[in-house]
Amino acid sequence: MKTLVLRGHHLLCVHGFQGLGYSPAFVQKMGEVVRLIRDPEQDFPIRVVCGFDETCLACPHKGATQCEAGPDSERHVQQLDRNVIAHLGLVAGHTYAKSQLVRLTRERVQPDDLDRLCEGCSWLVYGLCKAGIARLKEEQEG
Repeated sequence: MKTLVLRGHHLLCVHGFQGLGYSPAFVQKMGEVVRLIRDPEQDFPIRVVCGFDETCLACPHKGATQCEAGPDSERHVQQLDRNVIAHLGLVAGHTYAKSQLVRLTRERVQPDDLDRLCEGCSWLVYGLCKAGIARLKEEQEG
């Protein structure tokens, strides 16, 4: 499989995604990425970035060079990316095995960490991502 490009904060979103999103095209693309990440039989390279990734390409808020969801949205999503990348001990622009990224997320992220890592995210209030991280941790124990 080719290298998947995924922005830092989407490394957490994929575990809580439940089919909600910004548009039908975004939901479909994110769903494809989520299925790949959650499939324990598949391992492939992921390049972790601060900026547009493959899911962003289907987002209605994607501008020519930055997120245009709101006046401060690009700065905000870049901060979310940096938060997650630093928390996981990764380097932006580097490529990692999917299995390594899932393992690091399972080991290093607690559901309540999202209050800090994802502060200001409009999806945080739904609790889906916290539940997804909790499920990921349960899989480790089970």
